[in-house]
Formats: sequence, C-alpha cells, structure tokens
Amino acid sequence: MADRRIAIGVGGTVVLLAALDAYVITTIIVTVTQDLGIPINRLERITPVLTGFLLGYVAAMPLLGQLSDRFGRRAVLQACLAFFALGSAITAYAGGVPLLTTGRVIQGIAGGALLPVTMALAGDLWEERQRPVVLGTVGAAQELGSVLGPLYGVGIAAAFDDWRWIFWINLPLTAVAMIAVQFSVPGGRPQEAAGIDTARIDAARSNAAPVNAERARVDVVGGLLLALGLGLLVGGLYNPEPEESALPPWGLPVVGAGLVVLVGFVLWEARSRTKLLDLTGVRRGPLFATLGVSLLSGAALMVTLVDVVLVAQTLLEKDSVDGALMLTRFLVALPIAAVAGGYVARRIGDRWPMVVGMAVAGVGFLLISGWPADLENASYGPIPRMDADLVVTGLGLGFVIAPVSSAVLRFVPAAQHGVASAAVVVARMMGMLLGISALSAWGFYRFRSLTADLQMPLPFDEGFKQKLTAYQAALKDALRTQYQEMFWVTAALCVLGALLALAVTVRNEDPEVSDSARDELLTR
Repeated sequence: MADRRIAIGVGGTVVLLAALDAYVITTIIVTVTQDLGIPINRLERITPVLTGFLLGYVAAMPLLGQLSDRFGRRAVLQACLAFFALGSAITAYAGGVPLLTTGRVIQGIAGGALLPVTMALAGDLWEERQRPVVLGTVGAAQELGSVLGPLYGVGIAAAFDDWRWIFWINLPLTAVAMIAVQFSVPGGRPQEAAGIDTARIDAARSNAAPVNAERARVDVVGGLLLALGLGLLVGGLYNPEPEESALPPWGLPVVGAGLVVLVGFVLWEARSRTKLLDLTGVRRGPLFATLGVSLLSGAALMVTLVDVVLVAQTLLEKDSVDGALMLTRFLVALPIAAVAGGYVARRIGDRWPMVVGMAVAGVGFLLISGWPADLENASYGPIPRMDADLVVTGLGLGFVIAPVSSAVLRFVPAAQHGVASAAVVVARMMGMLLGISALSAWGFYRFRSLTADLQMPLPFDEGFKQKLTAYQAALKDALRTQYQEMFWVTAALCVLGALLALAVTVRNEDPEVSDSARDELLTR
C-alpha cells in the first residue's frame, strides 16, 4: 500500500513540474522580449514561444500515454524527464526566438506525456472502485500548475535576477525526479508492474489479460494526425508581419490544410481498432459538449494569464513582479471557486455549475474590457475595480473546473477514467493553444493597424518633448483598444461555453454515477 502511494506521489510531483513550466512564461514575457532585443511593439515575434510548449504538450499527450502501455510506465517517465531536462537547457541557453521556441517545444512534448502516464500508473496500481480518487489527486497536481506557474516563474526570475534560471533550475529538479522514479515506480510492462499491488488486484489483472493485450497497441497514425493538424492550425495563425492582415499570406491554405487533417484524424479514429480515446457505448453529444466547455475555458484562461500581465506592464508600467501580483487576484479566486464548484456539482449536478461559471466569467471579461485609462484609481465604492473584476473572472472560470472533470468521468466506464481525465486536460490545453494563437493574430494586426499612421518624433524636432508625450499616449490608446477587443471576444467565447454546457444533461441523481466518481470532485 505504502509503495504504491509513494509511486503515485512521485508521479504527481513530475506532473506538477511540467504543469508549472506550461505557465511560467506568461508573467515574464516582457522581460524575455527585452532580453532578446524584441521591441515592445513587436510582441507578435514571441508568440511561437507561447504556442510551442502548448503544441508539443497537447500533441504528445495521447500518443506517449499509449507508448507507456507498451514499454512500461517507468521507462517512458524516465525518457520524458530526460528530454524535459534537454528542452529546459536549450530554453535557458537560447539567445533568440527560434532556439527558445525549439527548447519550449521539446519541453512540451516531454511534459505532455507525464500526465497520462501517471494516470495510467494509477490504473495499474489501484482497483476500479478506488481509482477515481487517485486520478483526482493527479489531476489536482495539473490544476495546481496553472495557479502556481505564473507566480513560480516570476519568483525564480526575481530571486536570481535572470529569467533563464527558471529553466536552469529544472536540471537538478529533473535529476532528483528521475532518481525518485527509478526507485518508486515499478518497471516493466503494466501487467508486470502490478506486482507491488495486492493479491486481489493481481487476480483482477489476470482476468483482464485480453484487454491489456489490446491496450498494448499504439495508435501512431492517430497521434501523428492530431499533432500535424494542430501544428498546421498554429502555423497558419502565426503572422510575423501583421501590418497588412490578421493572417499571413500562407495563413488560409495552411489553416484549411490543418482542418482537413483533423477531419482525417476523426475519420481514422472512427475506423481504427486501436483508438486514442475509445468512445464505444459513450453518449458522445454530452461528452463533446463537456470537452467543448473545457476547450473554451482553456482559451479564456490563457488570454487572462497573458493579457492581464501585458496590461500591467504596457499600460500601467509595472515590472514583472508587480504584474504577477496583479494577476494573483485572479489566481487566488480560481482554486477557491474550483472547490466550491465541486461541492455545488455534487448536490445539484454538473450542468448548471458549468453554465453559471462560464456566464460569470463572461461578465468578468466584459468588465475587464471596460477598464478605464486611470485604472489604478477606478473603484466600485471602497473596492478597487481592477481587483473586483479579476476576482469575478477567476471565480467564474474556477467554478467550471470540477463539474467538467466530473461530467466526463460520468460518461465513460471506470476503465477509461485515466484517458478521459487526460482528455479534459487535452481539451483545455487545445483551447489555450488555439485561443492564444487566434486572438494574438487578430490583436497584433489590430495594434499595427491602429498605429500605422503614428510617427515617432525625432530628438531634433521642434517641441520634441510634447510630441513624444503625445506619441506615447497614442500608443497606449492603441494598446487599450487592442486589449478591449480581445477581452470582448473572450467574453463571447465564455457565453458560447455557457450555451454548450446546457447540452450536458447528466443529473446528479443519475444511477450510473458511482460514489467514488462524485468523491473525486473534492480532490480537485
């Protein structure tokens, strides 16, 4: 018993390590651009650094999870940790955007496997009745990364006075993690690794031998199609020169090709014997609606993590530490609402907490979009407006987390709880990836169009100081308009998520729901 708890504890720790690195860049983005010599009005050049990690994370997660079925959990965890360290070293050493992006992609690919492999490890070591609570604990480590990541990044950067230490410090952390994995996680294939478990689980495993044999197959084609489709979408949305249009000249053809490949992925999954996620006997409409809510909440989350910090640093002229502190209003509200959403969903079902959460988040983004120029002095009576709006938004998005995870577990049999939980995270990360790609493409295009007629005054111009002041004020007005429009779009995405949540028809009293699945809500 103790051995398997240590094993899953180590697995949860490496999941947290990867999740932290998914979000560390958001609060130091301006610092990184300055260090790389990128002008503040050309932030579009740093977009691949944000999307690279997310793309690798999402694309690798399903396929590498299946590889662990074939080669064993310990072997895949060790390989992923080694590549995570390599990606961290490349990121820390990078002197330009291409190498920095390469390092982040490698980190993402390696980090993306850690969650499904650890969830699969829980399936190996715990019987079906106890498994949901363990899966919830692993999922909680993933969620904790979204809360602590931005603060962790800015904290390390401030402590060492260098953002690169965020990634250098991963090398000793990864080495310790590899040692812990070696001595705690069972080796060999999953059916062999279960030897540390009880005799009853051994008996259950022996009765399920045909299933394990089938699961040992790997859907390489499906994994590659998903990765290629997402890569094409992100590549088509990235515009290094947004002066003329929101998309680059190759944008529409590449995005179209990405959509075609993703359709091919869906068709392949419908016909393939080995699937990334087997939906046999699952009610697909409510399941896809729930995953859609997860996707849209992920897009809204990423916009908040990136743009609130940019507002702080570009409009309010705060440093990275103050920008992260400004974001804490949102980050503190997020886990509080996640716990509250779990309790409410346990009593009234999953649908209405999702509807209310996405609707409240939409209201929060509308409030943020109306932030005035003198934001620091704006208030609702005694409450600062900035604090109140960020708390409302965090409460809304946080309220959705537990009901989404719970609903997905209700739709699939217990044997697929691990992959279903991973699917929730994949959907959220896909939302973060595509959301920040699409909104950034539009936002940077709008900023360039709004500032196209501005001319920076020269030092020898008559009235230089007055002209410079007017120029800087015009730049801030353009930035404010850009942020306003992005928050409008994000509010619309939240409203769409609330409408999708109405299609999630599972009720709390549904007889298919086990007590252990309900209890998982309290662990997230």
